[in-house]
Amino acid sequence: MTASWQFPWDTPPAPVATPADPDPTEASRKPRGRRPAAVTRVAALARRTAQDWRYHHLTISGPAALVAAFAVAARGSGITPWQLDYARIEEDIFLRAVSQPASRRNLTVEGCRILARQFRDKVEARQARAAALVGQSQACPFDLHVLLAVPDAVLQLGPTDPAALSWLRTHWGVTDRLRQVVERETATTGRRLPKSHAVLGYGFFTAGETPNPAITQIATRWPGLRFVLQPRPAD
Repeated sequence: MTASWQFPWDTPPAPVATPADPDPTEASRKPRGRRPAAVTRVAALARRTAQDWRYHHLTISGPAALVAAFAVAARGSGITPWQLDYARIEEDIFLRAVSQPASRRNLTVEGCRILARQFRDKVEARQARAAALVGQSQACPFDLHVLLAVPDAVLQLGPTDPAALSWLRTHWGVTDRLRQVVERETATTGRRLPKSHAVLGYGFFTAGETPNPAITQIATRWPGLRFVLQPRPAD
């Protein structure tokens, strides 16, 4: 069940020049050194490498006033406020810790219980901090959840529920939030813009997917703007 917990509220770190793991809290998406078994991902996620991360440029152009309005509307916390089952998280961590062979396990059974409780407490504390950011923080310049919100009923299912993943694939085209979202200062359409028009550009990583469905829906809601999404090598 470890795959059911994640930290979707984490503020993405500063962008890097290669498609490395954009979220160090999701430990096994790109393993870095030895990690406790209790906090590793399931094997399928543990096999993910840097090459699975896909970088994108999104370029938006149109009347300057409309582009400026979109830039304001697109900002948010960058957090998808999934509901987490803390009791299941605690039990999963306990089972993973206690299932280690006694010769390799440094903790007693009670120690494993304490470890699991401490881990749960940390997750709950992070969730509380995240809740304070949603609707307040403007740290993310292009926030899919602000522009195309995940319904509350879906958020309550959790980030790895099959129905939640199906909603994300259908409406966003990606099964996780965008990572390392930045505004590109030198964005261009590659052609001369009409008078009083402007261009706005974003760069971001996804976990190997391209959010075409999300961009299509957003473009429909902003008919005066032109959206061009391009997967490309990392800058």
